[in-house]
Amino acid sequence: MFFEWLKQGFFGNVRNDFLSGLTVAFALIPEAIAFSIMAGVDPMVGLYASFTIAVSISFFGGRPGMISAATGAMASLMGPIIAKYGLDYLFAVTVLTGILQWILGALKVGRFITFVPQSVITGFVNALAIIIFMAQLPNFAGATWVMYAMVAGTLAIIYLLPRLTKAFPSALAAIIIMTIVSVATGADVRTVGDMGEIRQALPFFHIPEISLSWGTLFALLPYSLALAVVGMTETLLTSTIVDEMTETKSNKNREIRGQGIANIITGFFGGMAGCAMIGQTVINVKSGGRTRLSTLVAGVFLLFLIIVLGDVVKQIPMAALVGVMFMVSIGTFDWNSVRTIGKIPRGDAIVMVLTVAIVVATSDLAIGVVAGVVLSALNFGWKMARLRCETRLNDEGHKVYEVSGQLFFGTMMHFVELFDYSSDPDHVVIDLSASHVWDISAVTAISKATQKYAGLGKKVTLTGLNPESRSMIERVGLSGGSPH
Repeated sequence: MFFEWLKQGFFGNVRNDFLSGLTVAFALIPEAIAFSIMAGVDPMVGLYASFTIAVSISFFGGRPGMISAATGAMASLMGPIIAKYGLDYLFAVTVLTGILQWILGALKVGRFITFVPQSVITGFVNALAIIIFMAQLPNFAGATWVMYAMVAGTLAIIYLLPRLTKAFPSALAAIIIMTIVSVATGADVRTVGDMGEIRQALPFFHIPEISLSWGTLFALLPYSLALAVVGMTETLLTSTIVDEMTETKSNKNREIRGQGIANIITGFFGGMAGCAMIGQTVINVKSGGRTRLSTLVAGVFLLFLIIVLGDVVKQIPMAALVGVMFMVSIGTFDWNSVRTIGKIPRGDAIVMVLTVAIVVATSDLAIGVVAGVVLSALNFGWKMARLRCETRLNDEGHKVYEVSGQLFFGTMMHFVELFDYSSDPDHVVIDLSASHVWDISAVTAISKATQKYAGLGKKVTLTGLNPESRSMIERVGLSGGSPH
């Protein structure tokens, strides 16, 4: 069993996984440094985190081919921790985040993703594409025409090389070629080395030096819980997107547990909490990465670049990496959603656009997704809270109300107002063949209607109840009417 898992997970697509892993490693470096700066920590904290998380998740995760590392969504929550408590407490928060994620995975909260509507997922993807694009724009501040030319050259290689050969990832080729051009010509462009200091040192085991007390735990718990939820949300959505891109399935709960284990390990090796990265994951998938080997190679080669080729890495022009991230942004954005926005239901279109707007405005993926889910639920509830009613007289002279729609708390008042209590004959039939009784509110509404008729000395008969609805009414009890 183990050898079969090893063969399928690491040796089923060796060549493509190895090359795609190399490509991702280059793209991880500037992101890790940028996220470290965002969090207010040394660049090596983000680089160590990206290495440790990528290697750990390749063994413990449930979505082969997905890249996890230090991320902007997580880094944006870390500033207050550093400012108030210091670096060791950030490591402790990272460990606690991992423990919480493992618990959430064990509780199988991965099923949460099934409650995220397609309109929200599409909005999330489009918002992330916009954020990735916007994150590259600061690199153009004060740039010369050389920067623009190199970005254009990078994009040209990425999109044109596959027409000649697909034997080598075009993104990796673009990075290598642009680096050679930059060094050979002495181009005046920003490089990876300009972003922050890269020390050629291995990560080492370190137990966070914090005050061990219940007070410390309760002080750090809100930060860890926020990080755990944000990381889980971004990971689940990224996993779902990769499922669709590769037409394969993944174990969402195992992925959450794997993220938890990875963050626990990271916290003890001088790294900050991380989660799945949709940008680097898209690079990996588009470069041919499919199995755990691609994620493992990305992590190992990242450390190799830092320790052995640190001086070379510092020479990589940011223009090349900006071009690669532009490719990611273009490839991530769901362009079909723009073309079909006028054809989909208006409510879904509004939810999608608002999800994009909220995520872009707040740069908080969790807030955007939660807001999108809430809006979708309200939209769904509004649609469901509609009752239709037709009336007729049957052969016995009884007035029949044929009610269509869902009976629940949202339709309770409408249901009670359907009937003409004073003018109706002495015997009324309420036909619920096209309805379903969902909750106690629905039973209460039916009781109110039947009691009003009973107060006028009129009889009510309920017909057409399905077994679930009948069971609900029998459990709660009904006054003034008789179900048949």
